[in-house]
Amino acid sequence: MPATFVRDHTRPDRPSLVPEVTLRVSADVVALWEAIETERGVAPTDPPFWAAAWPGGQALARYVLDTPASVAGRSVLDLGAGSGLVAVAAALAGAARVLASDVDPFSHAAVAVNAAANGVAPIAVLGDVLGDEPPAVDVVLAGDVCYDRVMSERVLPWLEAARARGADVYLGDPGRPYVPVDRLERVATFDVPDTEGPQVRRTTVWRLP
Repeated sequence: MPATFVRDHTRPDRPSLVPEVTLRVSADVVALWEAIETERGVAPTDPPFWAAAWPGGQALARYVLDTPASVAGRSVLDLGAGSGLVAVAAALAGAARVLASDVDPFSHAAVAVNAAANGVAPIAVLGDVLGDEPPAVDVVLAGDVCYDRVMSERVLPWLEAARARGADVYLGDPGRPYVPVDRLERVATFDVPDTEGPQVRRTTVWRLP
């Protein structure tokens, strides 16, 4: 079962910027990658993004917990949810309905495990939504989705379409070069310890105007 796999190959932790949330993370990504290959019988094509608390997600989670009015009583989508950290934070901040989206089936299990660990209602998880019209939600939260050029070229028009449909759209990013900052509004900035080394990443929460 995917949920059992997630529990067996991760440990509970509290992200440094969001200590209110308990999150299952991997202490050894290489070992986790090998375990996924053994479980599936084929090497994964993408890293296990669901097993880490990425800076952009931590910044978004911190923002919604500090600014609950941004999500309270509203429907929310966590795009590229990974672990579900942002979805869990939105639920804790009082969102009326929370959806998550991720292409990785292990992410779907991780979101369920992390939601249960934090005592929030089950979070419905969708697969890849970027080929469809944005769902009817009030808020879209997207953490660390602009990690390369190809992904940015897919996700940014989709986020703009969600904004055009009336959703408030927030993007958490640790300074990657693919984010069009000249078209965005800065709403918060945090220093987040990097998941990939000892350095601290200056991470911004942007809003599509």
